[in-house]
Formats: sequence, C-alpha cells, structure tokens
Amino acid sequence: AVVSTQSTGTILGHAERRHVFSEGNGQIGAKTAAALASGLVVIACIGEKEEEREGGKTMDVCIEQLTTFRDNIGDNWAKVVIAYEPVWAIGTGKVATPEIAQETHSQIRSWL
Repeated sequence: AVVSTQSTGTILGHAERRHVFSEGNGQIGAKTAAALASGLVVIACIGEKEEEREGGKTMDVCIEQLTTFRDNIGDNWAKVVIAYEPVWAIGTGKVATPEIAQETHSQIRSWL
C-alpha cells in the first residue's frame, strides 16, 4: 500500500506503534523485511521509556530493538536510517539533552 502512494520510505518501530498499538518486535521485523523487499527506505525507530532509562536499561532496550531490525535487514543497511527517540522525552516536558543523545548514539555506533 505504501509503495502505491509513490512513497520512498516508511517509519517502523515508532513509539506510538510500539506502546499505543502494542506492535511487537515480531511485527516490526516482518514489516521491515517487507518494506525493504518493496524497495522502501526504512527509518528504524528505537528508544526507551522513562522507567527503563531510570533503571539503567537504555542500551538493553535499544539493542533488543536494533537486533529485531538487524535480523530483518540482511545486506540492505544502505536503505536504513536509525532514529533514536527517547520515549521518556515525548510530551513529558523532559528533555533529552544533546549530551544524552550523543552518549546513546555513541553506544549504538559501537554496537553496530
């Protein structure tokens, strides 16, 4: 359906899809494989909730989410953009400072 609209990409794993619509890693993985097979660029969203950040689980959560994407990307990394979205900073008034984002980005790059 997305391809028929002449779109060139799709956003997968977004916080609202994960947490409001209970879209799990299995669904996200299947959608990732299908999108890439259709020639779409995938914007792969990852990020942790507030209690996960406060519990020191940021990278555990991000790695689990990244693994889902990795397992469905194959050799198509050139068609994937990773978007870190700290869920705890969406609509809460809390701010992910540049330092917080950079620290997480650095850890994501190390994992890749």
